[in-house]
Amino acid sequence: MNTNDPIESALAWLNNGHKVAIATVIKTWGSAPRKAGSQLAIRDDGLMVGSVSGGCVEGDVVSNALEMINSPSVKLLQYGITNDKAWEVGLACGGDIKIRIESLKNNG
Repeated sequence: MNTNDPIESALAWLNNGHKVAIATVIKTWGSAPRKAGSQLAIRDDGLMVGSVSGGCVEGDVVSNALEMINSPSVKLLQYGITNDKAWEVGLACGGDIKIRIESLKNNG
């Protein structure tokens, strides 16, 4: 297993009984820290693998993921220079990013 791969890590965590969420950059505009398709896996105890922002909004993404991790659901987040929340969480790079978070359930 590649322990740096968010999907492989998420599958291993699910198979070991953890609850998991996956955050994926679905769109970027301007000077965004990560490209579309970048992913972050978040485990129910806060362990993470991957990145959706190089660190500038990761904390807020993880917080949102942990809030929704107990039930299968999807949430969309958007951060950008015109968004006050982006400045609060540290996205001052001049770009905008849209992130999809999905909580996963082990169907096994």
